[in-house]
Amino acid sequence: MDTGPNGEEPTSWDELYSLNLIPSELFLKFRKEVEGLRVGVNLEFYNAPVNDYQAKIVLKPLAPDRRWKFIYEPVHQDVRILSKKIPVTKFLNLQVGIGHNFQLHATGWKWKITTCLGGDGISRIQNKTSLGLCPGVDLRFGWKADYVLPEITGQVP
Repeated sequence: MDTGPNGEEPTSWDELYSLNLIPSELFLKFRKEVEGLRVGVNLEFYNAPVNDYQAKIVLKPLAPDRRWKFIYEPVHQDVRILSKKIPVTKFLNLQVGIGHNFQLHATGWKWKITTCLGGDGISRIQNKTSLGLCPGVDLRFGWKADYVLPEITGQVP
C-alpha cells in the first residue's frame, strides 16, 4: 500500500472492519406430549444486553399447522397467548399476542416484527441452534454477531 497524500500510513484491512461474536442466550427445555398438546418447561438464561433468568411453562398444539402457543411466566405472573410467527417476507416475521399480568392487573395485546438481519439500531446477525440432549430435553443456544463495515468514500475526478 502506498503512503497517502498527507504522508499518513494507510489503514490495514484488519482495522477497517469490526466483528464481535456474543453468546446471547441459553435455553434448557423440558417437553412432554400430553393428549394433543406439547407441555414444556423452559429455563432461559440471557447474556446480552444484561444477565437475566426466566422460567416459562409453554403449551402448544401438536398439529403441524399449530397457530398459537400459551405461555405462563410464574416469576413475573404473566400469561400470554401468542400466534405462530407469520412470514411477511423471506427475512421478516410477524407475531401477535394478548396477555395479562397479574401483578400489574393489566391486560393488553402486542405485536412484533422480527428478522435475523439486525435489531436495536445495530448491524447484527442473530441465530439460534438447538440440540436434542435426550427425548424430551433440548438445549438451545443463541448468538449475535455485531459488525461494523468500513466507510468507503471516494470521488470522481
